[in-house]
Amino acid sequence: MPARSLMFQGTGSDVGKSLMVAGLARALVNRGLRVAPFKPQNMSNNAAVTADGGEIGRAQALQARAARLAPTVHMNPVLLKPQGGHGSQIVVQGRVAGSSSAAGYQRVRAGLMPAVLESFNRLRQDADIVLVEGAGSASEVNLRSHDIANMGFARAADVPVVLIGDIDRGGVIASIVGTQAVIDPADAAMIAGFIINRFRGDPALFADGMAIIEARTGWRAVGLVPHLEAAGRLPAEDGLGLAGKGGRPAKTAGAPIRIAVLVLPHISNFDDLDPLEAEPQVEMIQVRPGEALPGDIDLVILPGSKATIPALAALRAAGLDIDIAAHVRRGGHVLGICGGYQMLGRSISDPAGLEGAAGTVPGLGLLDVDTVLAGDKTLRETSGRAADGAAFQGYEMHVGVTTGPGLATPFAHFADGRVDGAVSASGRVSGCYVHGLFANDAQRDAWLRRLGGDGVDHAYEAGVEAALDALAAHLEAHLDIDWLLNISR
Repeated sequence: MPARSLMFQGTGSDVGKSLMVAGLARALVNRGLRVAPFKPQNMSNNAAVTADGGEIGRAQALQARAARLAPTVHMNPVLLKPQGGHGSQIVVQGRVAGSSSAAGYQRVRAGLMPAVLESFNRLRQDADIVLVEGAGSASEVNLRSHDIANMGFARAADVPVVLIGDIDRGGVIASIVGTQAVIDPADAAMIAGFIINRFRGDPALFADGMAIIEARTGWRAVGLVPHLEAAGRLPAEDGLGLAGKGGRPAKTAGAPIRIAVLVLPHISNFDDLDPLEAEPQVEMIQVRPGEALPGDIDLVILPGSKATIPALAALRAAGLDIDIAAHVRRGGHVLGICGGYQMLGRSISDPAGLEGAAGTVPGLGLLDVDTVLAGDKTLRETSGRAADGAAFQGYEMHVGVTTGPGLATPFAHFADGRVDGAVSASGRVSGCYVHGLFANDAQRDAWLRRLGGDGVDHAYEAGVEAALDALAAHLEAHLDIDWLLNISR
């Protein structure tokens, strides 16, 4: 018998939909149910490689982990990866299907509904319940035509909806009541209840607020969920998380290891840095164009990018290339991951104009390699040892082939015999295509000691598991989960 299903939509982006689904997935798995997460359409440059050789939004990979499942491409059948002035790359069931401008996508998305429903029905065959996450806001009525992400999907698949509002933003009563006011009555009829997320203070003070929303909408109050500090230890879904993790305690300046990450346009897979940022001895400093690189930094990290050449142009326009060169002269360390690795080389060529005008641009010249943006996209899980002997597991997700003399001193030796990346003659500049390096305790420990620290403070992966369990227990305490199960169909 196909699984039941229930959809969680939001009054806006970043109201907690992704973590709500992750926490409920873990809670229901702990009750003995087989749970599958599903997001019809996601827009994010934070992606994960799946066991079946494709890519999905990283949030759905976390939800799969919460459900104790291996992630598959069917958990996020449509993934939009912004490419700056070129609109977005469209990934369908794990594979790149093309690119489109925002306006163009509105015309083509109706044709994606069959793939969305196919993936949804596949998941339903092997689960007791499918938890569906919407995208953005349920009240985007200007985008309702041919919608596949929110009410368009809910109506097509006949999935009941629970609406989530974030009280931390203010105006939560108006945002929920206003959603009912602007959406089509037939869409509003799909909504059975609402959840207020990220409450701080005495819940009794908002009892009247919950009652007002119920009276105005006719929707059931499913729960008032207090802010949970442990949720800040889980990866953020998209770039909104770079503004600061609400649940993570603020770290005072003066930590012994100072690491600067360059937050450039089109940054991707920035959750690579979460394990380092969680270390008490690390102060992570975000440096954006227009800001100077501090002179006392130990390590500069150039993270991945969905548009490497435009990101490199922004870096140069801001003078950060001069700052990085000065940092290297002072004996500082530099690490480039994926697109950041490509920037560290001598040149980047784009013969087909994948990122703009066709041509070749100079890199930062810190590694003796050259990159050509061509060929099929590489998507695979990896494991092995770095040049220093520290073990790692991770994944590759990139377009481009990198060659040159620098590969004679590779950064990584894979278990299958391949090598990847390069290390400079000084040993202080490194680059590789491996995402997820720092989630490995041995690899993180080696970097911290190299930078003068004491090694790792905690087991990162065990911490993620503990945070998921804490989130599940938190939702069990503050939501009527039995009611949610009863309304699923």
